[in-house]
Amino acid sequence: MIERHPDPLTLRHSSLTLDVPAIMGILNVTPDSFSDGGRHDAPAAALDHARRMIAEGADILDIGGESTRPGAPAVSAEEEWRRLAPVVEHVIALGCPVSIDTYKAETARRALALGASIVNDVWGLQRDPAMADTVAEAGAAVVMMHNREAADAGLDILADIDRFFENSMRLAERAGIARERQVLDPGIGFGKTVDQNFQVLNRLEELHKHGLPLLVGASRKRMIGAVLGVETDDRLYGSLAVHTIAMQKGAAIIRAHDVRPHKDAARMAAAIFREHV
Repeated sequence: MIERHPDPLTLRHSSLTLDVPAIMGILNVTPDSFSDGGRHDAPAAALDHARRMIAEGADILDIGGESTRPGAPAVSAEEEWRRLAPVVEHVIALGCPVSIDTYKAETARRALALGASIVNDVWGLQRDPAMADTVAEAGAAVVMMHNREAADAGLDILADIDRFFENSMRLAERAGIARERQVLDPGIGFGKTVDQNFQVLNRLEELHKHGLPLLVGASRKRMIGAVLGVETDDRLYGSLAVHTIAMQKGAAIIRAHDVRPHKDAARMAAAIFREHV
């Protein structure tokens, strides 16, 4: 039986139930993200998009100020915050739990001070030595994502993810981040070949051994384009297929650009898991 993680995820001032897979809506305030770069980098556009995602049923809003697409140039913490500062506080005021998508402790600290609930670290607490303590001191939840500097086609990717997760969980425990505030993300599209992404998704249930809820984010990614031969804006149906299979294999949170279709898919998946309305 696949663990569905019925226990809630503890946030700073509330909790998030996971009996129905939660939808994390993506809000990039970047000029160069792979799918929506430049669309929401103006504060008014970002706030409008946040309101739209909440209306469509988003359970979390994930705000990012630095593109993590392959080959994207790194930005300083100052530049990252320059992009985020006009948006974060206003989005938090909308009342939906906000996740800050950053691997920099200083950026996380500033967003948490304004009321963000979650830190979504694409380097799983392993890039910035101050990140784990920053999360712990704020009483925030954390998403710890697997990542690699480069893909290695000869690697046993599931074994590599296991090792990475064990290290991230050690860092979280050492800092005092409670387990009920921790989430793991296998990092679809990060430091993996296209085939390795499929391997991870096909064997996703193996990652339940770590005892934490799993987040999957494959929205509009290259693996979908590789199969369907379509550009990023035409990858909704492929994204839904991937994420529905991930939910079947026990994913508790889905990170997506298109909130309403994924919310409907999550509700249908949950009804099937329960075998009743």
